[in-house]
Amino acid sequence: MDVPDFRTVSVEALASMVQDRMLSAAAVTEHALERIEALNPQFNAFVALDADDARRQAATFDERLDAGEDVGPLAGIPVGVKDLADAKGFVTTRGAMHLRDTAPVAADSTEVARLRAAGAVIVGKTNTPEFGCMGDTYNNVFGATWNPWNLGRSPGGSSGGTAAAIMSGMVPAGTGSDGGGSIRIPSAMCGMSGLKPSHGRVPSGPPPLGLLDLSCVGPMARRIRDVAYCLDAVVGPHPSDLRSLPAPVESWRRALDEPSVPRRVLWAPSFDGGPVDSEIVASCAAAVERLATEGTEVVEAGTLFDPADLVSQAFVPLFLGGSIGPAFRALLGTPAWDEVTDWLAVALEDAFENVTVDTLARARQQCGELSMQLGEAMSGFDAVLMPTMAGQTPVVGGDGTIDGVEIENWVRFTPLANLTRRPAGTVCSGFTGDGMPIGLSVLGHQTDDVGVLQTVAVLEDLLGLDPIPPDIDAG
Repeated sequence: MDVPDFRTVSVEALASMVQDRMLSAAAVTEHALERIEALNPQFNAFVALDADDARRQAATFDERLDAGEDVGPLAGIPVGVKDLADAKGFVTTRGAMHLRDTAPVAADSTEVARLRAAGAVIVGKTNTPEFGCMGDTYNNVFGATWNPWNLGRSPGGSSGGTAAAIMSGMVPAGTGSDGGGSIRIPSAMCGMSGLKPSHGRVPSGPPPLGLLDLSCVGPMARRIRDVAYCLDAVVGPHPSDLRSLPAPVESWRRALDEPSVPRRVLWAPSFDGGPVDSEIVASCAAAVERLATEGTEVVEAGTLFDPADLVSQAFVPLFLGGSIGPAFRALLGTPAWDEVTDWLAVALEDAFENVTVDTLARARQQCGELSMQLGEAMSGFDAVLMPTMAGQTPVVGGDGTIDGVEIENWVRFTPLANLTRRPAGTVCSGFTGDGMPIGLSVLGHQTDDVGVLQTVAVLEDLLGLDPIPPDIDAG
């Protein structure tokens, strides 16, 4: 049989076809390589590719399958790895000019190693902004990645390369990371469902800078059941990540066979009291109302947090001062500093001057206070629902718009889950007037990843959307 368009078949079903020998891993991998060759010049989602090694991996899996071996639940699934994570044989540039000529790494990150062990074929690296620094995807090494729904628009960031690769049908799945929204923003902007897991669910390693404060990693795919299917292969403890959590007792994918409708949710159109685009609010509110028709009690919330405290006093010091700042400090005053992404260089210089041990300590204390406040607000509710983003999809290099006006803090909602270490998902609730996807966010209780996954799955089923960008055909 012919290899189906990756966007029309689940990861689970595609892997089953390979396991049952209806398709070969080689054929599935070749299809991915052909799609990448045809489409990547338009989207710039992949920044490194090793076609020969991908074919070798696939051939090895086919030999093992033909011999009757079980190669794992992701048998023959082509995967792209975000260029913040290590994949054996590839340079990890992190989108930074000063790392572009470093040597290829000799070992996989923990998540990539587990994907390989589960049967995945690692085909290449996907684009990211420098050190994952923004909700857009461009850098001075590889340039910009474009949204499959509109080649003039951003795919979001910082996992925008992976999202664009999946939504254009180059690969069925990939890896992402989320230090302030970097899985959820591109998932929402490309019409996908996504999950930022609880910190430690998917072990990170080698440990990235700022690991203990904000960042976590996880797989990405079009639909939430595929995300859960991939998560089953990578969750569980590992000594490389001191935060890593115990493995779930039961399959998260199986928990979505008949997902439970939430009993009671808090609907927060703007939890910080700031402006939100009217089209986004209307779309998200309609999705929440659809839940209400299924018996979910919906309670609308007003302002829960001070937006200035949340972003400037907590997130910015931790992200710039504690997370990525140490990797750049030695470059200051050298020729390499001139090659740092412009706005990042300005922000880092400010952080070097103003972020101290005391401000970092205060920011970490505030995270605990935010978590307590959020826990109190969520008491008696299964989840908080809110727009994934306050503004509509920007052009690459620009800001999102709220009712037609560009605004800097258009992605200000997503860091809350990182600061409080909560699991958070996103699901497509509809489209703007100009055809760009809108995301509805589901924020869960501490470590309640299954609850978030189930609510996203319920919304997928109720809304009946299965978005695929139009007029994209690699032949």
